Amino acid sequence: MAVPEYTSTNFINRESWWKNRALLVLNICLILPLLSSVLNGLDASMLNGLQILPAWQEYFHDPQEKNLGLINSAQSIGTLSGIPLSPYASDLLGRRVTLFFGATIVLSGILTQALSTSVHIFIGGRVLIGLGNAFTSNAAPLLISELSYPTHRGKFTALYNTMWYCGSIISAWICLVAYHQAGTSEWSWRVPVFLQATVPVLQMTFIWFIPESPRFLVAKGLESQAARVLTKYHANGSSKYDQLVAFEMAQIRHSHNVERKIASSSSFLTCFATPGNRRRMLIIISISTFSQWCGNSLVSSYINIVLDGIGITTTRTKSLINGCLQIFNFASALSSLMLVDKLGRRKLFLISNTGMLIVFSMWTVTTALFNETRSTVAVQATVPLIFMFFFFYDFAYTPLIVSYTLEILPYSIRAKGLAISYFSAYLSNAVNLFVNPWALNDIGWKYYLFFCGWLVVELAFVTMFIVETKGRTLEDTAALFDGVKPPRNTTEWRDNLDFARMPRPRSPGLDKDARDNFELHESSGDRCSVSGSHSHIEQQEHSKVQSSVFGSPSHLETRSEESAITAIK
Repeated sequence: MAVPEYTSTNFINRESWWKNRALLVLNICLILPLLSSVLNGLDASMLNGLQILPAWQEYFHDPQEKNLGLINSAQSIGTLSGIPLSPYASDLLGRRVTLFFGATIVLSGILTQALSTSVHIFIGGRVLIGLGNAFTSNAAPLLISELSYPTHRGKFTALYNTMWYCGSIISAWICLVAYHQAGTSEWSWRVPVFLQATVPVLQMTFIWFIPESPRFLVAKGLESQAARVLTKYHANGSSKYDQLVAFEMAQIRHSHNVERKIASSSSFLTCFATPGNRRRMLIIISISTFSQWCGNSLVSSYINIVLDGIGITTTRTKSLINGCLQIFNFASALSSLMLVDKLGRRKLFLISNTGMLIVFSMWTVTTALFNETRSTVAVQATVPLIFMFFFFYDFAYTPLIVSYTLEILPYSIRAKGLAISYFSAYLSNAVNLFVNPWALNDIGWKYYLFFCGWLVVELAFVTMFIVETKGRTLEDTAALFDGVKPPRNTTEWRDNLDFARMPRPRSPGLDKDARDNFELHESSGDRCSVSGSHSHIEQQEHSKVQSSVFGSPSHLETRSEESAITAIK
């Protein structure tokens, strides 16, 4: 008899998540790690907004070229310093402890920056913020992807990077309000910096009220705790015998055992040890670099210089354009977020890169026309083109950089792979931030031609190498790269499976005592055993209910593991 193949689709909650108390609480808990991305956007955009303020320029003696490049790249330097250590902290200490540690460093950096009396102290504060950000940015998305409900995972991981713009919106408008309220006072820039401290304080306070990653717990041999977390938040606390919990535990355990046997070491070299891992790293490093070298950094970090280059010089106009652009970016990223599971990842990347290439080429032409002819028409055309460019950038690169990276990595190298992704992005960004002001001042609009050519390279790479991951669990997606080479246009692997041939899953009801006394233990790495104070009759009754649906819990888990293997054949 053929072994039936199950997926989490068979066992998921069918009602709206806000009507399920456990899912509602879980999704509220996930807001806390999402704040790491908000803080990242808040800090990155804060400096962009501060450059527009006359008080900041005067206090730090109008930094230009080399000094301005160093101020902007300081955070990236700090992040690059912490990235090699962050995955080890996430894997050894846990996602929550690492997030707390990173938030503490970020808070110290914010206070240093807000109280700075010289440009050197200001730069030192930004380095500290970057160092703490290396740890929070590694732990937060891991916690989100490994804790979220199976059908919510794609949207939540995509939402993580999207929340960057939420922080940038807050930053842009805080700077505008501070300018109107404080004018040329130094508090017009100190107050916005102080307000950044809100996020790390919230994270340090409430991180202990959310659960740890079940996958981290299994990796540390704490399967009972992992099962309790999944039961409470994925099965509404109904029973540790719940079919979804059993299926998830089986997949996590099986994946962990296979990866443990394959992995020869825990160093970064593991990420390049197998053909599948090398293919992952090629994609991850490339899209992380693309996300910084497509021309977006010109406006993200140097909007003041870019707007000067097209004749827009007033502080109020620049601040309004910056504030409206951040709102537009956030709305664009949210709209693409809704399409992640409908269009798939590959189509979003293709649409994004094609659109950016076309619009940035037009942006280059209008900027050149203004510099050569001082045409007001060129100015009027350039501002909408900036908005259109970021619409296409947000279509894929904002929601998918972190999300796609996490989806294609197995647990054993997930933290390190994410660290490599961040290292690539921040290294590319640091080079950009240091070079951009010099290039813009020396060669002007001709510097835009470099990005036009680079966007052609990006489009070619995306077309050839990006594979579709829609409709797969973390374990299934990771198996794509280690099994049979999939076609680039791979779609959902369960689309044509006839679920009608299989009985619908039912979660058997157990009395409270049975639930409280149930413990899950590892038995030869591939099945579950029950211990506790159940009476012989209670155990028999539970066995009958389970068998009437899919068999015993261990039978279901064995089948789930076999399904995880046969899924890629």
